[in-house]
Amino acid sequence: MSWQSYVDTNLVGTGKISRAAILGQQGGVWAASQGYSLSPQEQREVLASFNEPDKVQTSGVRLVGQKFFTLQADARSIYVKKGGDGAILVKTKQAVLVAEYLAPIQAGEATPIVEKLADYLISVGY
Repeated sequence: MSWQSYVDTNLVGTGKISRAAILGQQGGVWAASQGYSLSPQEQREVLASFNEPDKVQTSGVRLVGQKFFTLQADARSIYVKKGGDGAILVKTKQAVLVAEYLAPIQAGEATPIVEKLADYLISVGY
């Protein structure tokens, strides 16, 4: 399966994720929803967030120009919110999944989808 298929089918295709991207930990975007473009600065900040979860807990995360406030952050997962919308960022062995959801979708509906895909990618070495 291509990286774009993971975004289109396993994330956005569920109807619970509005837009998503897969970033390589060494840099670059492996796949993204159409029109979902994280700036190079945002990509660097997302990748760095996993090394300093305490910092992202206080500063939040910026995705496609929008500032999100951090609800929870650790070395694997970062959950952020902006009004009724939110995002889930999950680190695998070689990538970072970035998935946004829009109200009325709730975090409890979107989070398991992203975490399960991350678990699968880790299980196959990615």
